Amino acid sequence: MSGSDFRGRLDACLCLVTDRSFVPEARFLDTVAAAIEGGATIVQLRDKGGRSDRAVYEEGRRLRALCAERGVPFIVDDRLDLAMALDADGVHLGQDDLPLSVARGLWKADAIYGASASSIEEALAAEREGADYVGVGAVFPTATKSDARCTGLAGLGEIVGAVGIPVMAIGGIGIGNAEEVMASGCAGLAVVSAIWAAGDPRAAAKDLARMVRSGRCSRA
Repeated sequence: MSGSDFRGRLDACLCLVTDRSFVPEARFLDTVAAAIEGGATIVQLRDKGGRSDRAVYEEGRRLRALCAERGVPFIVDDRLDLAMALDADGVHLGQDDLPLSVARGLWKADAIYGASASSIEEALAAEREGADYVGVGAVFPTATKSDARCTGLAGLGEIVGAVGIPVMAIGGIGIGNAEEVMASGCAGLAVVSAIWAAGDPRAAAKDLARMVRSGRCSRA
């Protein structure tokens, strides 16, 4: 599949954000595969470790192939150039990255374009610029991104009510608080340690996906 196959019917249920610090090299791809089997609907390549572009590119190639085999969209965080080189399904841009409107002018129109937001103003700007979804957080303090601004549950709910595109909550979210996060009305969750640090990543993804879908049904 390609971005055009996913865009317009993006399932924002559960996004697995990659983090190599939790598992040894030999378990990295197996963990991603297990998460998809459990219910992860998006995989986002995020690398903050200062590795070479070549190393991240080669990892991206393997992830891209794995996601294609399993029919889930593969999105690259921050780096439009890397997303283009990998022919990813989409790119996720933060507030300090290339403006989303510029990215859309440089890359394929049918790619998935996501944006980070921690305020109503940022979320509305992303929607105006053509974002397909916004990732909102950090909802709770998180060790995986210690510099992230905290929106809290109240801020998350306000953003959900202000935009007409899917909102994925991120930041400190796990099994213990997923239900209250979903009560905000968000479309889904983006997680790191909730899956990467789990003893059974497949089971963790399954539980989180179940909570998301249950939360959606309770609002229907």
